Amino acid sequence: MRARDLAVEYETVGVDADAMAAARLMAERRLPALLVVDDDGAPRAILPASQMIKILVPGYVVADPTLAAVVDERHADRLCESLKGRTVRDCLSKDVPAPPVADPDATALEVAAQMAQVRSPLVAVVDKDETGARLLGVITASDLLQRLLGATA
Repeated sequence: MRARDLAVEYETVGVDADAMAAARLMAERRLPALLVVDDDGAPRAILPASQMIKILVPGYVVADPTLAAVVDERHADRLCESLKGRTVRDCLSKDVPAPPVADPDATALEVAAQMAQVRSPLVAVVDKDETGARLLGVITASDLLQRLLGATA
């Protein structure tokens, strides 16, 4: 099984996309992460849902989780307001690594090794040729796991 056979269409967002819209997309589609692309559509970063959650939680609560118990529900319900006016770029950690990218001919094991090495829930499959690079799709960790488990059945 090759990466091109495992790749599926997947939601992407631009670095300058609205952060609130990106969060809604993650929530509505129950996505573990979004693939962030540059203006040319090339993979730029992966924005995990956990990173988006971290942005919503006030820094003082991240530093001391016991303080979460003293925040009343009225204030907790307004956590997403912190995304207003922000872009996806604002939500990416400052040292965000480039997303893992697989060649279309990579094997399932090669893709799995990339995921394991960088602990990414996604691997972008990109076809590169003399005219440039083209995103073929994404392989998610859950899809890859399902395929690998199916091979042992």
